[in-house]
Amino acid sequence: MTITTALASVPKPTAALIEAFRSAPTSVISDNLDRLAGAVGLRPFHRSGRMVGTAFTVRTRPGDNLAIHRALELIGPGDVIVVDGGGDETRALVGEIMKNIAEKRGAAGYVIDGAIRDVVAFAGADFPCFARAVIHRGPYKSGPGTINVPVSIGGSVIAPGDIVVGDEDGVVSFPAAIADSLIKAVQTQIAREDETLKAIREGRYEGSYGRH
Repeated sequence: MTITTALASVPKPTAALIEAFRSAPTSVISDNLDRLAGAVGLRPFHRSGRMVGTAFTVRTRPGDNLAIHRALELIGPGDVIVVDGGGDETRALVGEIMKNIAEKRGAAGYVIDGAIRDVVAFAGADFPCFARAVIHRGPYKSGPGTINVPVSIGGSVIAPGDIVVGDEDGVVSFPAAIADSLIKAVQTQIAREDETLKAIREGRYEGSYGRH
């Protein structure tokens, strides 16, 4: 069946702007997106490490990974391969080989609205992978699929070129156009929370955190 590619590549923000989110917790980013954004139901399967990069999106038939293989031929350094698999958990969409291909080509990680397999390979590595579940059953490879169109991941719409951040709390994304103002708000909140934690340690806390 047909694999349609809407864009062969996606526009990328500057490396400095992406790196500014490297140490930003997804929880704080989410707070500054009105606490509405972010994928629900995904969890990390890799050993450790944060994920920050630009969305390279794939929409595929549940349980079929032909479109993901095609995307792996197009990705570049810093791309997060974001796969809308319809939340299906009955067949794995990626495994160890596809992890190694993506890593070798400089991808920043996988976000899979579906299942993976070869979980030991992911758990023993620092290549980020967020997914719904693990299952031994392999995928179909017949399509159809679409590459680089807006996708729905756990209730969150992610467009090609969006910045995607993942950590132990989950995955959040946002348009690159708001990144400058967002990182300033995130840094302000981090500083405020650091001061609150310091006040707790020093016995000065007076309940101000509940008013934010």
